[in-house]
Amino acid sequence: MTAAQSIPRAHPDWSFSLHVFLYLQVLDVVTTWLGFRLGLAEASPFIRFLMHSGPLTGVLASKVVALLLGAICVWRRRYQVIHLINYWYAALVVWNLSLIMTR
Repeated sequence: MTAAQSIPRAHPDWSFSLHVFLYLQVLDVVTTWLGFRLGLAEASPFIRFLMHSGPLTGVLASKVVALLLGAICVWRRRYQVIHLINYWYAALVVWNLSLIMTR
């Protein structure tokens, strides 16, 4: 067995899932910020708590938390968790867009 064969391989699409995760984080920041600019309010109690320092600070702090959790998933090789979380963030971005469009 060679050294390359002894290294455990990650799930084949983990890199794609990680890229999607990062793009969805950016889309969430953009759509949330746009919603704030249009007068919409944050629904999440956790984000509202983080927003005591200001709306942009709160949203960016929540992204730091999300990125740290994503990094822990990568470190622990829990790529499937990132894949599943992507569905949540995709739904969240669609929700934000639907609120923006009805404004």
